[in-house]
Amino acid sequence: MGEQSRINLLDLGLPAMEALAVQFGAKPFHGRNLLKWIHKHGVTDFDQMTDLAKSFREQLKTRTTINLPQIIYQQPSMDGTVKWIIELQDGQRIETVHIPENNRSTLCVSSQVGCALDCTFCSTAQQGFNRNLSAGEIIAQVWLATRELGKPPTNVVMMGMGEPLANFDAVVTAMNLMIEDHAYMIAKSRVTLSTSGIVPALYRLREVSPVSLAVSLHAPENRLRDQLVPINKKYPLEMLIPACKAFVGEEKKRKITWEYVMLDGVNDSVTHAKALIRLLEGIPSKINLIPFNPFPGTHYHPSPIERIDAFRQRLVRSGLITVTRKTRGDDIDAACGQLVGKVRDRSRRQLLRQTPPPVLMNPSA
Repeated sequence: MGEQSRINLLDLGLPAMEALAVQFGAKPFHGRNLLKWIHKHGVTDFDQMTDLAKSFREQLKTRTTINLPQIIYQQPSMDGTVKWIIELQDGQRIETVHIPENNRSTLCVSSQVGCALDCTFCSTAQQGFNRNLSAGEIIAQVWLATRELGKPPTNVVMMGMGEPLANFDAVVTAMNLMIEDHAYMIAKSRVTLSTSGIVPALYRLREVSPVSLAVSLHAPENRLRDQLVPINKKYPLEMLIPACKAFVGEEKKRKITWEYVMLDGVNDSVTHAKALIRLLEGIPSKINLIPFNPFPGTHYHPSPIERIDAFRQRLVRSGLITVTRKTRGDDIDAACGQLVGKVRDRSRRQLLRQTPPPVLMNPSA
């Protein structure tokens, strides 16, 4: 069987893995064990999967594959943050970021190569959109990080390159693997999907996934949000806010995390803060104020820290849980999409000089 026609086991969640085992003449529990070998134990050699029947293993060898992408470049920050460039089977590249902090570690995972939503303050958006990632390419980022760190991250945020809800099925399959007891066992409340607000998919997500939700808001009224987050023209706040309320539902412990990038002179006045208070009235909320991380070619500037503090204090006085996110990885092109662009440009310059592209990192190391 050709490599292209083989089933990539990384694309399969638990139900599909159990169904595959049955299809190959084994029992469903063999599918569960296979899932554990790959994701819990990090084993990709079928011969080492000793509790699987030999006949099942032989079928796996001839009919399936485990297509792991490769870390080709890593950039560590002085604060412990690490950014990895991961090369996929077709040569496309994505970014994954690990952020350690006290007793927790957060992995920021990509869902697309590039992004089609064209948010004006986002570095990834400036690269355009190439394609969706498969479920296997999404969960492989967690697999690789677990191998690098020696254990799974405690938190995963779908906040890397791409709009997760524009790649719905693959993202949900991957997130279900993250929280699966036979895989990474990450608490469902510690897996967060961040969206710019694709409203129909938000309603769908509520029905099929127990993960947490973050919304890239960035403006408290439509006219400004239309400029910053163009998807707002299709799904304005009058549609987005009810969808978020429905996502929370009657569950008292659920909150929406609102991401709000602080842009100097654009969305950072006390007037904006008051409008935000009115917009979020009655919604269990946590607000993350994010100091803007400039990237080459942007016309935006980060808000002064004094203005961010005033904005936060106005929200806190109204009773809204509000934190200013620490800037992490400032020394390593921390804005999402920056590093992959630099690595791609570096490789292109090498090719123009008619020399082989640099070996940035030994994939087998």
